[in-house]
Amino acid sequence: MTAGLLLAAGAGRRYGRPKALVELDGEPLVRRAVRLLGDGGCAPVHVVLGAGADEMPDLPGAVPVRHDRWSNGLGSSLLRGLASLPADVPAAVVVLVDQPLLSPVAVRRVRTAYADGAVVAVATYAGRRGHPILLTRRTWPLLSGYALGDRGARDLLRDRPDLVVEVPCDDVGSPADVDTPADLLRLRPLSGGSASGAAPRW
Repeated sequence: MTAGLLLAAGAGRRYGRPKALVELDGEPLVRRAVRLLGDGGCAPVHVVLGAGADEMPDLPGAVPVRHDRWSNGLGSSLLRGLASLPADVPAAVVVLVDQPLLSPVAVRRVRTAYADGAVVAVATYAGRRGHPILLTRRTWPLLSGYALGDRGARDLLRDRPDLVVEVPCDDVGSPADVDTPADLLRLRPLSGGSASGAAPRW
């Protein structure tokens, strides 16, 4: 069993609203990311919510995890999400809500690397590490000294290369993120939607 962990607690200050609520092709990014993890074979799927939590749409197939200290940064959301997972979950695939072009194939690839013995499996794009990232339970206690502020697992991966398997995913999606409304407009044609469709809601 490999859980899915979606970090969706941020306020989206540069965007002007929580990015989890932003819609692409008529679908909120938070719901799109839940579907990504489910289609990639993850169960259960936990979603860490903070800013705008009371406005979130229903998330079929997901477990909402309220994080009252979301303003402490991405690292605290990661630790909150991992702590919420059932004790029998041996590994979790982590994704961010503002990367709508990630592919379920990439999720399956990092899960396959785990099945082949990886302790940490991280997707790469043009040689650069991105998401999804699979973290086995063995690594979770190590993260407490690394997941600080807006830093997640990146520094742990840097310091413990012996744990990391890189999984090329250039051919199955993009790690491009949505920080501003202009970013969303740029990604719309790549998402399968129409660039000339209705303006995104923000």
